[in-house]
Formats: sequence, C-alpha cells, structure tokens
Amino acid sequence: MRDIPRLLALLVQVDMVHHNARPDLFRGPATKYTAEELKEILCDDKRPIFVSTDGEDRVLGYAFCIVKQAENDSILTDIKTLYLDDLCVDEAFRRQRIGQELYDHCLSYAKEIGCYNLTLNVWADNPGAMRFYEKCGLVPQKIGLEKIL
Repeated sequence: MRDIPRLLALLVQVDMVHHNARPDLFRGPATKYTAEELKEILCDDKRPIFVSTDGEDRVLGYAFCIVKQAENDSILTDIKTLYLDDLCVDEAFRRQRIGQELYDHCLSYAKEIGCYNLTLNVWADNPGAMRFYEKCGLVPQKIGLEKIL
C-alpha cells in the first residue's frame, strides 16, 4: 500500500507516452487507476503487481498482471493466461535492464502458476515497447485495426 503514490506517478508516465502519440484517445496527464482502485487490485490474488525497487525501497518500475482463464467457453480452450496489463520503468531509470527483469519475473510467475501463455497488448504508436517485447521473444497473437471517421 505504501507504494501507491509511486505507482500513480509511474502510471502518469505511461499515460503521457500514449497521450503524446494519440491525444485523440488519451487525456494526459492521467492515471489508468485511482488510489482506491489500486488498493483493491493489491488485495486481488488474480491481479498481481510486481515492482522493482532501488536500495532505498523506492519503486523504479512495475508490472501489473491479470490471471485469466477461459473455462467452458464455446470456442476457446480451457487455458490459463497471464495477461501483462501494464509494464513501466521510470523514465530516469530506463536502459538498466529493469524492464527485462520485470518481464522475466512475470514469465517465471506465469510458469509457476501453470499458465499456458503470457499475453499483452502494445499500441502501434509505441515502437520502443514493440521492439522490447519482440526482443523478449513475443510474437503477434492478434492485431487490432481502426479507421478514424
């Protein structure tokens, strides 16, 4: 719970990456979650949050995850997935392998809890994130398209 203010600050950084690329979609500066929503998420076993900290216990980056399982779906198989909802490293600490360590931890966690796969979404206007995830070995699963009217 003590990390909530720092998580909120990092959520603003993520929002601003998206806002700068797509101000038609993202308000900026804003956060995906409120402090109250983060309190709920932190208590939810199906929504683990992993953080990377420095020697002073300050959060340098985070990975928000969601454990998903399709059960008795008419078309999908009953697999468990770890969805990487959001990964962020503070702008001041990038290029120090923190993102890689967070991703690797999520991957290990997914294997540990018996997931079939790890999935995530990347905005097309975030080529740095796309390169990072491709370097991690992820490949496209599905592609969302749009036509602005």
